[in-house]
Amino acid sequence: MPLITQAGIGSGLDLESIIQASVQAESAPKLQAFQKRQDSLKVELSAIGEVKSAISKLKDSIEKLADPKNFGKRVANITQPTSGDIISVTPTSDISVGTFDIAVTQLAMGSRLNSTDGAFSATTDVVTASGGTLTFGAGTGNNFSVTLNAGATLADLRDAINSSETNFGVTANIVNTGVVGVGSKLVLTSNVTGNGNGLTVTSDTAELDSVSTSPFAGGTAGMTETQAAQDAIITVDGLTVNSSTNTFKDAVQDMTIKALKKSEDDGTGSPQKAKLNVEYDRESVTKLVDDLVSTYNNLIGNIGFQTRIGKPLNGDSTMRGLRDQLINTLGREITGAGPFKSIFDIGLTVDNDGYLEKSSLVRSLNEAMDNNFDDIGKAFAGDNGVAKDLKTLLGNYIDSGGIVKQRETTLNGQLDELKDDVDSFQYRMKSFEEGLRKKYAGLDVLLAQMRSTQSYLGAQLASLPGFTKSKS
Repeated sequence: MPLITQAGIGSGLDLESIIQASVQAESAPKLQAFQKRQDSLKVELSAIGEVKSAISKLKDSIEKLADPKNFGKRVANITQPTSGDIISVTPTSDISVGTFDIAVTQLAMGSRLNSTDGAFSATTDVVTASGGTLTFGAGTGNNFSVTLNAGATLADLRDAINSSETNFGVTANIVNTGVVGVGSKLVLTSNVTGNGNGLTVTSDTAELDSVSTSPFAGGTAGMTETQAAQDAIITVDGLTVNSSTNTFKDAVQDMTIKALKKSEDDGTGSPQKAKLNVEYDRESVTKLVDDLVSTYNNLIGNIGFQTRIGKPLNGDSTMRGLRDQLINTLGREITGAGPFKSIFDIGLTVDNDGYLEKSSLVRSLNEAMDNNFDDIGKAFAGDNGVAKDLKTLLGNYIDSGGIVKQRETTLNGQLDELKDDVDSFQYRMKSFEEGLRKKYAGLDVLLAQMRSTQSYLGAQLASLPGFTKSKS
């Protein structure tokens, strides 16, 4: 008997449809239940994810509010003179607010040395026939040396200075004047500024006196100072302040002033002044509070939406608990913040729907900044400030091991288990189908055999004498 590979081939019955219908009847209800469960878990997971994202955004805002540095900023507004910018400033959080008139009467400069007229006629002139060492210095702790080989030229000296790895800031140039009796001049410029920091050049041989500021053995120095190193000088409200550089640290306490350009005459013989106004950085504090209001309300709105009737978190006690804890923590009493006993005293309030908003019923935020700017920072970021408690509260929900984080992990685990259940069920359905095929295969073979026997008997009977085949 040949192998039957398609159910119903032997019998002629549509056994494939019967098998598929049986499998479908057995599996459809269960698969629908699996799908319904999966959809429910995914919707709940998505809702939890939305709330978690809103909590995370609020936590980011709270972390900024918990940092005292974000409340200690100052802004410096400068009105420069009509001739251009003469100063720039960097205030620190410790500076007191105030207004200052500042003029730049002198910029700091390093010294400049030129070689004597006629000392060299060209860059190829030999500086030393036998070689020697030059040592450069400017102020305390600044020095380096270059060693010249025998036959070194003026150009060789320039290159040796500029390429020295220990050079503290001396630049060598050669100016070819083209003037008879002047010739080529070596020009040395030091970037070490400040009174008393003039550039010096000494040598270990009289042969190099022409490029030294001090003769080796009673000769004549060949380098002369054409620009002395000098301090920068500014006046602050008429008081003179010196600095060895163009940067003045604490000329006004807790502020750095940088001199950019010397003041021009104002037409009356006095230098033009820049007006500096140091103020509290109100804009940054306003932004911090606005971000708090925005992210807090985003979370409250998200919780409200996800817990509505028909939504996946409707009636969820975790969401109700979070909302209640937020309001309680936000409104708790604080100390050490001047007149502010809660953050509601700085111009915030919670409406009937639980949303945070700016208010002026007690005082506005602007009024609080006008009268008690530093105390606003203490209300949020002080030792007893509310931001730290809010940060801890939110961390209990979304940090590793937090309530929402655990909920998310549990839902993902349930989805994984559901996938395993579906895979197991599909395996059982495959076994179920294989069992049906085996049963129907036997029936198919039996019916095929019966049909074959029927055909054989019919043929034998038809060949008997006197057998008449029915015409009907």
